[in-house]
Parts: sequence; structure tokens; C-alpha cells
Amino acid sequence: MEIGLGLQSDKRAGDYARLAREAERWGVDVLTVFGDLMYQPPIFPLLEMATATERVRLGTACLNPYSMAPYEIAGQIAALDLASHGRAYLGLARGTWLGAVGLDQPRPLRALEEAVQVVYRLLGGDVDGFEGSVFRLAPGTALRYPVQRPDPPLLLGAWGPKGAALAGRIASEIKVGGSANPAMVRVIRDRLRVGAEAVGRDVDEVGVVLGAVTVVDTDGRAARAKARTEVAMYLAVVADLDPTAEVPAELLDRVKELVDAGQHEAAGRLIGDDLLDLFAFSGTPEQVAAQAQTLIDAGVRRVEFGTPHGLTDARGVELIGSAVLPLLRREPVSVPPASVPAPTDSATASAVAS
Repeated sequence: MEIGLGLQSDKRAGDYARLAREAERWGVDVLTVFGDLMYQPPIFPLLEMATATERVRLGTACLNPYSMAPYEIAGQIAALDLASHGRAYLGLARGTWLGAVGLDQPRPLRALEEAVQVVYRLLGGDVDGFEGSVFRLAPGTALRYPVQRPDPPLLLGAWGPKGAALAGRIASEIKVGGSANPAMVRVIRDRLRVGAEAVGRDVDEVGVVLGAVTVVDTDGRAARAKARTEVAMYLAVVADLDPTAEVPAELLDRVKELVDAGQHEAAGRLIGDDLLDLFAFSGTPEQVAAQAQTLIDAGVRRVEFGTPHGLTDARGVELIGSAVLPLLRREPVSVPPASVPAPTDSATASAVAS
């Protein structure tokens, strides 16, 4: 079982390194940067965090093969793996909201599968070429720079049966972004099994990662109020993806109407406690730890606490490390050897990986 932090790429240079050092000192295992539309390219914060840390795994959730060609994806994962001395993972998904920048997404499963083949052929030094229906490599095409590893682990971001089945065939992990719902773990396992068994894999080889907006504070009521506002911005997307969640259509319509009008707090106030807990981690450290424990008990490999982490990013990371992790790992609280200046708080939340 791993604990990860998911960060939005909306901070200033230097903030990422400070947060990464803090997270590593507290014992966080994985640092993820979201690959969301119109935010900073995730390679920038990831490279900064790679040079500031020694142990944590690092990756994007997720890049997509429509806004970035597979040879560029190979270059970014190779650069991160070099900078981190072999701690990178490759996160891929079909992408979300790309219509806003004029990008169509035809044949997403085929595009993802072929992109994976191209990336790993390049990383592995295969010069035989590749002729797919979406992507191709001419024979003799090869990277012209050093590669740390030919096979960094692959994470696919997916909710649906077909995407999960693809992950069951080819991925090391699958991430369900925007969910804190333990009932989704069994759903995803069943969907993974279809693909895994088709190629003779044990479904347990594929780790399930659930991640969502997280707001933790000693003032639990304030934390949950902020989380409601954050969740309102993506509830209409993820609610339809969760077959175990029964969310009234009229509620979703009203939340979306208010969000579109810029009334995010009003939209958040419509989200009740039970619904909030399906799509966010929020409240006191004890409440957040209890939510995460239900996912661990359900069989996730990693719980990922996403932006904004707390009422401020720095305070949220501190509380996750000092108060939430010890409850999950049944360890005594220890103070890290160095304090870290507080970075600029994030004003925008995003937790949907795909």
C-alpha cells in the first residue's frame, strides 16, 4: 500500500521543490502532477521535484496521445527518469476537455495502445519500426539521447470497462481520478480482470489507484466546505462514470448550472455529506484517514490525496504527513528534520486524471 500526493501544476518555481521535500520527509511514497488542460506542462514541476527528492516515485496523471505525440511522451518520461535516477512512472489517458483546443479524440483505446507501443519501443532501443493504424515509426527511428530505463512502469487513467480492460492487459497501475468511493475498487477489479485474463495475467499484478480532491484541516467543517466547492467543479463529469453512485439528475443539472454561472460555493452547498465522501477526502485528519482506510481495506494499492490538500497547500501537506499517515500506518508521529516555507496556495482544484 502506498500513499501519494497529487499536485496541480499552477504554482511558482520553487514551490514544487519545497512541497516535494516536505512530502518525502513525512513518508509519502509517490508524487503525481496532473496533466490538465491549460495548466503548466507537468514536466516542469516534475523535474523540479526530481532534483529535490531522493526516494519518492514521480509521474504525470496523465499525458495523452492527442495533445502530445508518442515520441515526445517518450522524451518526457526519459528525461524525468534520468533526472530522478529511475523513479519515474508513465501516466497515460485519453484526455479530457480537449475539444476546447480543437482536438478530436478518435479511436481512443487504439490510440492509447499504439502510443504505449511506440513509447516503449523508443525507450527500449527497438529500431525495427512500427506500423499501426494511428501511429507509426519508420525503421531505423531511434532516440538520440541516453535512457535510464527501457521500461518505467505504466499507469493508465480510466474509469470505463474498455479502458480498464486495456489496463488489465498492458499496465502496471490504473488510476480512477476524482473518486474516493471504496465501492469502485471492486468494479475496477472486475473490469481489469477481463483484460488480464485475456493475456494470461494475474489481475493482482495491476495496482488500483484512487485519487481525489483532498482538504484536511483541524477545522473539519471549514475543510469540508472548501471540498464541496472543489468537487462541484467536476461532479457532473465523474458522477456519470460511477455506476455505484446514485446521483439525482436534477441535482447534477443544478450544480452544473451554478458552476457555469461562476457560483461555485453555492453549487458546493448542494452537495450532501454522503455524496461528498464519494468524490473527495475532506475534514479533520481523523476523518480523512478513516476515508482512506476504507479504500485500503477494499484493496487499493495507492491512495492519492489531490490538490488543494488543505485550506492552504503547505498546511494540508503537513497535516497529511503528520496526522493522516500515522493513522493509516499505525505509526507514532515524528517531526521531520527541517521545516519548509509555505508556498503560494492554489486557487484552483482539479482531480480528474482522465
